[in-house]
Amino acid sequence: MAVGRAVRGTVLAQMALLAGVLTGCAESAEDGDAKPSASATKSAKAEAEPESESSEDAATSGGSVGAAGSACELPVTFDTAEKWEPEAVETGAPDGGSGSEEDELAAELAEGLLHQGPFTAACEIDAKPAGNIGFLRVWTGAAGAEDGDAEALLKEFVAAEGNTSKAEYSAFSSDSDVSGTEVQYLYTSEALEETKKERAFVTVTPDGPVVVHLGGLDTQEHEEMLPAYELAKRTLSTA
Repeated sequence: MAVGRAVRGTVLAQMALLAGVLTGCAESAEDGDAKPSASATKSAKAEAEPESESSEDAATSGGSVGAAGSACELPVTFDTAEKWEPEAVETGAPDGGSGSEEDELAAELAEGLLHQGPFTAACEIDAKPAGNIGFLRVWTGAAGAEDGDAEALLKEFVAAEGNTSKAEYSAFSSDSDVSGTEVQYLYTSEALEETKKERAFVTVTPDGPVVVHLGGLDTQEHEEMLPAYELAKRTLSTA
């Protein structure tokens, strides 16, 4: 018994020493302005309160989408960040295939990816060419809903995503005086057991409501892509 206690004491002492060494390394990295680990950043940022973005972080425009002849024709137009690549989302009905269970499963999966609440995916603007993992996605609703309540529509969109929390809604207005509602919230992935920040804004046009949504691989990626999202919101105009 005495030997067991001695061994246990030695192991605990070594663990305490190792913890002290790791703490010292972490403090040294912080003093040297080293970039914190992705997991630590995700945890801290995901639980933090939403913060307003500084105009100093504004993204450089690399083009625009929404107008006729652009990569995505939409009821609205806005600038896209430099190097981000827009592509229209094909929403046509898939062919019948062989009618197998695999085909039916693929069709159900496609349906889930293409629709969220009353909205249908219309455009994906890929951040990978700019060095981030994520998309700025545009979703459109049915025409004739110009009298719809923007906040109510956005709440439907968020609720349809599932596993969301801490949603905070606010009004916004673009430089072109296009107004709408914005939301910042947390999304928890059950598969990854991870929580991350997301946000979106909606405006209602005569051709139907439009949602612009920013997710990201994780909260760190989300934060790094925010300037592109802010650029889209600031330059939003009706098509």
